[in-house]
Amino acid sequence: MNYIGSKHSLADFIQAAILSVTGPTEELVLAELFGGTGIVARQFKTRVRQVIVNDTEPYSFALLKNYIGNGQSLDYAPWMAQLNELPGQAGFVFTQYCAGGGQGRQYFSDENGLRIDAIRKQIGQWQAQGLMQEGLFYFLLASLLESADRVANTASVYGAFLKQLKKSAQKPLMLAPALFETHPGPNLVFQQEANALIEHIEGDILYLDPPYNARQYGANYHLLNTIALYEPFLPQGKPDYDPTTARLIAKKQGPRC
Repeated sequence: MNYIGSKHSLADFIQAAILSVTGPTEELVLAELFGGTGIVARQFKTRVRQVIVNDTEPYSFALLKNYIGNGQSLDYAPWMAQLNELPGQAGFVFTQYCAGGGQGRQYFSDENGLRIDAIRKQIGQWQAQGLMQEGLFYFLLASLLESADRVANTASVYGAFLKQLKKSAQKPLMLAPALFETHPGPNLVFQQEANALIEHIEGDILYLDPPYNARQYGANYHLLNTIALYEPFLPQGKPDYDPTTARLIAKKQGPRC
């Protein structure tokens, strides 16, 4: 996933730096309170006794519940096959964030918006009917979030959409599994303010990588939050994108959508 401040390229370096201080970590507990996409927590998942990870953003929480919270193998193939065979269905993503929805936004192609809606609705229905355990729900949801991000018509973040569908956004969405490493755990995943959570957890290694400015990440990844929560609301504002300068021209009319 394209992610601001991702530590993917630094994961090995961070691990080596921590090990140089702690030595063997097999019996230690690592806590990461600004988890993001979970790169550092995932790096240590099978190398510590327990991982405690936290993030307030709904899309991050969903990813972390899968990559860190899931420890046992899942029989996901039949469920994913059904989801990939679903016909498109108009829903909130299509009507609000695709050109065919008529709202002037093009974060996804019409085809992919319809696919996202159909898949997200089906996952939600299975959960509501009690047909799947929590681990499988978050596995499928994380798979959808990452698959949708790969075909998003944006310049990496969701502050604005591109006026023309870029090549990757023209590809049809296919749900790909968000595979995780197995681990006996149990690991803990939270969605709380870090200052409050730290009063109630204990561990041996504390890794903190807070946002580098006051702006919340939800502004850049709001559409992933929308898919994760899938609770309809009335989007406000409409950003314009100037392709000649590649700069976002923000209109002063409420939060950007």
